[in-house]
Amino acid sequence: MQYINGLWVEHGSHRFTSTNPATGGELWQGWAAGPAEITAAVSAARAAFAPWSARSVAERHEILSKFKVLVDDQREALAELIAKETGKAWWDARSEVAAVVAKLTYTTEAYEERTGEKSRTTAVGTAMVRHRPHGVLAVYGPYNFPAHLPNGHIMPALLAGNCLIFKPSEQTPTVGEWLMRQWEAAGLPAGVLNLVQGEKDTGVALAQSAVDGILFTGSSATGKLLHEQLAGRPEIILALEMGGNNPLILGPVDDLPAAVHETLLSAFTGTGQRCTCARRLVVIEDTNTEPYLDLLVRSAKSLRVGAFDESPAPFMGPLISMKEAERILQAQQMMVDKGGEVLLEATLLRPGLPFLSPAIIDVTNAVDIPDEEYFGPLLQVYRVAGAQEAVERANATRFGLSAGILCDDAALFQQLSNNLRAGLINWNRQTTGASGAGPFGGIGCSGNHRPAGYYAADYCAYPVASVHAPGLALPPELPPGMVIG
Repeated sequence: MQYINGLWVEHGSHRFTSTNPATGGELWQGWAAGPAEITAAVSAARAAFAPWSARSVAERHEILSKFKVLVDDQREALAELIAKETGKAWWDARSEVAAVVAKLTYTTEAYEERTGEKSRTTAVGTAMVRHRPHGVLAVYGPYNFPAHLPNGHIMPALLAGNCLIFKPSEQTPTVGEWLMRQWEAAGLPAGVLNLVQGEKDTGVALAQSAVDGILFTGSSATGKLLHEQLAGRPEIILALEMGGNNPLILGPVDDLPAAVHETLLSAFTGTGQRCTCARRLVVIEDTNTEPYLDLLVRSAKSLRVGAFDESPAPFMGPLISMKEAERILQAQQMMVDKGGEVLLEATLLRPGLPFLSPAIIDVTNAVDIPDEEYFGPLLQVYRVAGAQEAVERANATRFGLSAGILCDDAALFQQLSNNLRAGLINWNRQTTGASGAGPFGGIGCSGNHRPAGYYAADYCAYPVASVHAPGLALPPELPPGMVIG
């Protein structure tokens, strides 16, 4: 169903379904929004914009607070829904819900710090900076974090005074509808946030509609299409949060089990379906290289894969679909065909269902491995001779989202970090660890220099600079060549 102007709408262009990837069973069935529904949603948001933006920040914050309380009170229900629709393990789904609940604190702090009002007394009057909302924004959500990542756009955009049209991923409409029902229960006025469900055609039509901006989280390929679609329209705000071919560099370490732990978290958290997952492991060779790789392979092989409600609890769940599982298997075979050595082979664990074991392929001597984001549990290993070669290998990508460095030497970390091209660089922590207190985004094909996270406030409002004087008065001396009277 769509939610347009405060009403649930049971019609659209065609029906589509969402399934539980762990079982193949249907979870949700509903209508995909067509041009008529999108036009109605944008019109409703446009009509709601003036009264919503005229409300005080405190009034808008109060509704956001009610939403937070509603989610907090139903943590387990939302976690279970996320687990069922995405295949995430319990611990992973619960972690996502915790991030949704924590978002308001960071949203409030960022709004006050980055988009609040500022003034300074100058010789010509009081110089002021205020911020205003853009108007009507479209929010595109991804399937891997169907609650947290769209909420990362929605909360700051609403607090700034914008009105929104939210399109969840077509693979997670159930979570999208659940979130919308909580916003409705929180008392959000009609038209301020509208929900349109649908697949690619819905997304294309929404981008072509009369919105003032698009806030997107998803693949680099789709983000590029949106960028091309909006070419020549500089009046449209476009914030792209995309993926990466992320490097994890291993330098000299004494604690090999700890290094393996961070590597496993980096590569295989969320079944490798996080945009910050390490895709490439760059190993600076030393006497610990073989013991480390042996321990990594043994440990990865023992990772438990299963449905979220199975016992013992799994570390990894299924991929989102069989289509994505097949892509990983095809990528693995391609790497082998190009000269890669299989250290650990990914296999399909359950016929007809997208449960994959993790893969580790040594591609040091492989030729022409494509610079792509393989969105699943597939880790490439590159052996290098030293720090300079490690940087060159890590930067050999058109992406630039996240990177990690595991080493005991602070000077080596600084040397490597200073030369890496990435928006997120962690030291002795997994690449998938990002704090809500910081910006979240990358360079290159990982984004368009509008990081989300704490900096989302920046693209949800625009600055207005003013000079104020309490009254009119002639200066003591007129400019040369000017006579008044």
